[in-house]
Amino acid sequence: MRADYLRLDGALAYVEQAGDGQPVLCLHTAGQSGVQYRDSVEALARLGYRVIIPDLPGHGRSEPLPSGPVTDLGVYAQWCQALIEILEADRPFVVGCSIGGKISLDIGTRMADRLAGLVAMAADARNARVSIGGLRRELEDVSAPSRSDRTYLGTLATIGSSVPPDRAELIAQMHRREDPVVSNSDLIGWGTHDLRGLLPAIDCPAHLVVGADDLWLDPADARWAADQIPGARFTLLEGIGHYPMQEIDDFADVLHGWLRDLADDAAHRNTAA
Repeated sequence: MRADYLRLDGALAYVEQAGDGQPVLCLHTAGQSGVQYRDSVEALARLGYRVIIPDLPGHGRSEPLPSGPVTDLGVYAQWCQALIEILEADRPFVVGCSIGGKISLDIGTRMADRLAGLVAMAADARNARVSIGGLRRELEDVSAPSRSDRTYLGTLATIGSSVPPDRAELIAQMHRREDPVVSNSDLIGWGTHDLRGLLPAIDCPAHLVVGADDLWLDPADARWAADQIPGARFTLLEGIGHYPMQEIDDFADVLHGWLRDLADDAAHRNTAA
């Protein structure tokens, strides 16, 4: 594992990397950081990938942007594009969960011809379940004393039924450390960022994945989004909730299988062309 601070968009960005080979950019969920992929980094590197895990601006060890917390996921997508350029990551896979999944889809609308493929977990084209008004009200500090507990309890509620209780507890404890202003801003972006009209422009191999126990998403909405992307795959994970990369024990192997499927899809497209 190697770590760097890079100057990007007027702030320092923290990025971890491991391995060589096919680049895989891994994007975290709202308010969190790249630590969500900590259990998969070494295994993915051994499988032959160059794993790239940034903390998005204002998250983890990355400085906030000069403009402050981000409520437009398109800003994150542009930031990721710039990161790909700086790191000279040639034809990367982009993998993300929740806001990271929607950012992955957004990146696919912008530079699909330069991607090997994308995996969008716990994401759809526009999440209608998010209460934007409620999130904006929570940006006021009057609710601050309870927000870390609400993050903890909310995380427990969205973890799948197949996850052992001790593992669910660890995930929830890790999540409660987030900055509520940053996470609420992220979720405002998640609820307002509408990609419905742009999905057909994603012409790289794509795979949308959603947990059957995910309370944040309606699997039908994720399936609809997959249907709008030419040739996209869709997987419903039984017993899994909102955080597949943290809930699935052998996630690196599972992701490796998904990425191989996308590589096969690309090969078939090239043959057909």
